[in-house]
Amino acid sequence: MLTFQDLGLKPGILKALGDLGFETPTAIQAKAIPFLIESERDLFGFAQTGTGKTAAFSLPVLHQLDAEDDAIQAIVLCPTRELCLQIRNDIQLFLKYTKELHVTALYGGEPVFHQVKELRKRPQIVVGTPGRVLDLINRRKLNLSTIKYLILDEADEMLNMGFKDELDAIIGETPKDRQSLLFSATMPKEVEQIAREYLTDPHEIAAASPNTGTKTVEHKFCVVRGNERYEALKRIADINANIYGIVFCRTRMETKEVAAQLMSDGYYADALHGDLSQQQREYVMDRFRGKSIRLLVATDVAARGIDVKALTHVIHYKIPEQLENYVHRSGRTGRAGNKGESIALVTGRDQYKIRQIEKTIGQEFSKMLIPTGEEVCKQRLLSLVEKIKGGTVSEEITPFLPTLFEHFEEISKEDVIKLFVSEQFSRVLEYYKGANDLNVKDNKRSKDRERGGSGGQMIDFARFHMNLGNKHKLTPPKIIGMINDSLGVRNIEIGKIEILNGFAFFEIDAQYESRLLDGFKKSRVNISGIPVVVERTKDKPRTQEVRGGSRRGGGGDRRFRRSSGGGKSRNFSAGRKPKRGVRGK
Repeated sequence: MLTFQDLGLKPGILKALGDLGFETPTAIQAKAIPFLIESERDLFGFAQTGTGKTAAFSLPVLHQLDAEDDAIQAIVLCPTRELCLQIRNDIQLFLKYTKELHVTALYGGEPVFHQVKELRKRPQIVVGTPGRVLDLINRRKLNLSTIKYLILDEADEMLNMGFKDELDAIIGETPKDRQSLLFSATMPKEVEQIAREYLTDPHEIAAASPNTGTKTVEHKFCVVRGNERYEALKRIADINANIYGIVFCRTRMETKEVAAQLMSDGYYADALHGDLSQQQREYVMDRFRGKSIRLLVATDVAARGIDVKALTHVIHYKIPEQLENYVHRSGRTGRAGNKGESIALVTGRDQYKIRQIEKTIGQEFSKMLIPTGEEVCKQRLLSLVEKIKGGTVSEEITPFLPTLFEHFEEISKEDVIKLFVSEQFSRVLEYYKGANDLNVKDNKRSKDRERGGSGGQMIDFARFHMNLGNKHKLTPPKIIGMINDSLGVRNIEIGKIEILNGFAFFEIDAQYESRLLDGFKKSRVNISGIPVVVERTKDKPRTQEVRGGSRRGGGGDRRFRRSSGGGKSRNFSAGRKPKRGVRGK
């Protein structure tokens, strides 16, 4: 078995790792550390949360830094303050016996002058968020001309947060002969582009196949009605008496609302989102690590960098918009050999996303029923009994026992148990008295989805140009009406409709392309006296899945777009009415 001793790291670093209890490297560490020690080539690494990527890139860099040179030699860029501090803290632990090297963290939410003061101490390693790093460069307080190592951690999230311009500016301040390391948990096209732009002939490594789920996590989903999502969350929390986990929401507002509801209902919960100051974030995280908070409600961005062991659950209040982020979320449980559960709350129409995630992670989900009120009460009661049975009797009550026994002489053991349980359990019993069944019963459509993914069909959409636009008072219903009239048939799938100032675009099922063009030529349609000319664009057909039973054209495109002038488009309609060919009025 490979150990850290086999990797050739300096004695001081090995001693620090020994104090931390690190003996064998993780998969990403075993691949990255030897490569970076032996090679000056750039590195492109895929590493999920919990795979030890901080040690994978920092240990070989620390091994090679010149302790006698007090210039900045390495910079780590990451998306959030939490991750920035975590990386800084980990590096400090690795440098426990290497006193000549120093690291500092640069991030927003703290006074600039404090961090300027730290830079004057001449650290060799800087860990920072793009915004604050660029700010200090512009203030001429941070000089990156001596950088030997550039590390981009969580590159995918930095792009999602809109840091591309900051990254361009920062990297422009570093030497061209630097060694660049890029780590990402997902691999969207934007990350591939940034790798081509910032890295030179990079070596690629991965802890596992990109987006593969960990085998220590059990993936489950339950189907809920949208207005009963919160009640379902509470039942999952109630039936798991020892729950300790993260509830993921999509937006800051949703995070605040869910956390506020949980706290109002008596749960040990709190929120983590981008509106918190650094001091507030640290306070919440300290309470969560100390288990004073049992449920942390967070957004994807705010949770980046959270490294908390022994989480029992990750609950997806809503499936992430980018399905690749599901891997990042669920990877926060099931660590260090522990088992974990990842539970997704989905509505009936979103069940197809579960099938897509299964393909992404290479693992199957099991369908979970939302616990009934009776099931919650039974499980909570058994948990209470097990807790009492496993407890210890305090010696301090010994003097009071004769009096207690005397008062209970006339009451049977069974009655004592009943009274005790009623006293301790009354709130839960009262709350779930007559509770509704929250499970959504299967209908034909949901069964179709179970059998065939989304229950939809794949359609190729052809795109067409029309010579009229907003200034001609063209509207989506008029376009739909003209399509119907030119084809002479109904129920044709219609995709995206974009109306700009002087012209428009629309999509229909590609198999009706010739029929549509012939129909427009024969009908000689005109609006405001101007003949309507429709032409096929040069775009290749766009393939899209259309859900069974859905009447939204283009597989669920929900917005028409209409110009506000100047050729730019804006949202025009929520498009919730059917967009199949229907008679325009």
